Amino acid sequence: MDASRGDRIVVEAERVDQPERTGTIEEVLEGEAKRFRVRWDDGRTTIFVPSAGSARVERSESAPVGR
Repeated sequence: MDASRGDRIVVEAERVDQPERTGTIEEVLEGEAKRFRVRWDDGRTTIFVPSAGSARVERSESAPVGR
């Protein structure tokens, strides 16, 4: 998953009765697996490791290309 600082991330709900989670990528962390520091719309900040098909990135027009 390619993403940059400032992009929006949308994480699909684990269950039908739950809403999806949305937030803003604050930092892209490189390592064995790509991870993102995300400020979620509810105000919390966490490190998020996406799994296949669980999330999508919506590009920010002001986000730098690449990292």
